[in-house]
Amino acid sequence: MRLLNTMSGLAAALLAPLAMAGAGDDTYEPKAQQVNDNVYAIIGPTDARTYKNHGMNANYGVITTDEGVILIDAGPGAFSGPYIERAVAEVSDEPVRWVVNIGVQDHRWLGNDYFKRQGAEIIAFEQTVASQKAFADRHMSGRLPDALGDRFEGTEPAYAAQQLEGETAAITLGGTAIELSLTNAHFPGDAMAYLPEQDVVFTGDLVYVDRMLGIHPWSNPQNGLEAFKRLEGIDPEYVVPGHGRVSDMERARRDTGDYYDFLVNTIGQAARNFEPMSDVLSAHEDMEQFKHLEHYDSWHGTNMNRTFVLFEGM
Repeated sequence: MRLLNTMSGLAAALLAPLAMAGAGDDTYEPKAQQVNDNVYAIIGPTDARTYKNHGMNANYGVITTDEGVILIDAGPGAFSGPYIERAVAEVSDEPVRWVVNIGVQDHRWLGNDYFKRQGAEIIAFEQTVASQKAFADRHMSGRLPDALGDRFEGTEPAYAAQQLEGETAAITLGGTAIELSLTNAHFPGDAMAYLPEQDVVFTGDLVYVDRMLGIHPWSNPQNGLEAFKRLEGIDPEYVVPGHGRVSDMERARRDTGDYYDFLVNTIGQAARNFEPMSDVLSAHEDMEQFKHLEHYDSWHGTNMNRTFVLFEGM
């Protein structure tokens, strides 16, 4: 078990079990499941951010090495840090030494400060950090603090000290090679991380499995489709999506790749052809091949609308 090296970290670790006991049996306790070799994934719930799931409705990576543990994304804040540490302690006696940020959404990086205070080094692309800074005020006053209430206290934005230039980078941490590349799909500055020796990719919010991806006003489905094609070129054996179960490329293609293709080459093309928006959206409101995805009813119409508007302006 890792000894926390600050009093604030120790206090959080001691208070977390008390909070769990008072919150009921359905309070979320993250676990690290093995993907391949020394690679594990914490698979979060696919529902919305809630008090009981601590805002951890996303997936995170745990890579064990003899020199320390690598986290892929840091979770949503100070309160979730001890939960992640307990999950790590189940699979490694080593401390979290590095945190690699591949996501810009709040529940992916607002835990940076907690792990930084425990002595971890934060690593990210320059563009990821720039986007995190651009969204920080929104994230610190948005849905996450609304959902977490008192559990959000003590969370502060913190950014990578080691910032990677360009759109691709190869790093080695604890003897583990990681190939990083920007996707700029769900959020500008989002990235994916491929471990060639283990043939595992952490896609961040590029890929959603079991639930429908969301197109925000700042999302770019064209970038998503292009990045997914690059992912197909890698063709990893194991896909850890941003949301949903650990999968293979067939499922990732069915639940995400085909949907990007639909948005770009059907809805986007209709916008470029100056077809009436209402007619296009009405014609595709009932897409049977995607109805198995959780949140289909709440996201599909919005995704089409935002994609149409994006391509209409091109």
